[in-house]
Amino acid sequence: MTQQGAVLQGYNNELVKCIEDLCMQKEELNKQIQQAEEEKSKLQHEIQILSEQLECVCENLAQKVASRNELDKILAETEAAYMKILDSSRTLLNVLKKEVGSLKHTPELKTN
Repeated sequence: MTQQGAVLQGYNNELVKCIEDLCMQKEELNKQIQQAEEEKSKLQHEIQILSEQLECVCENLAQKVASRNELDKILAETEAAYMKILDSSRTLLNVLKKEVGSLKHTPELKTN
């Protein structure tokens, strides 16, 4: 019976060691889980900050694109008006040259 008691005691010691090993593994795993949760929380916070920054950049970009489009429209209208002014100036100059030319052919101006 002593021999069976010794064998039982050996099994018990092994069982206790296995349980202690499992407890240590659990503690290590708990530390890793806690670290992973902290990393996850940190990353989620960074994502939130970056998302807010992205939203601001997108809004700013949209405003700048709208301003550029408005400037393009104003510039196109101004260039078109300027071209009309140039065309009118050219027409006026041609008319004036014809009038001056026809005045030179009148007899009243030839007698100087």
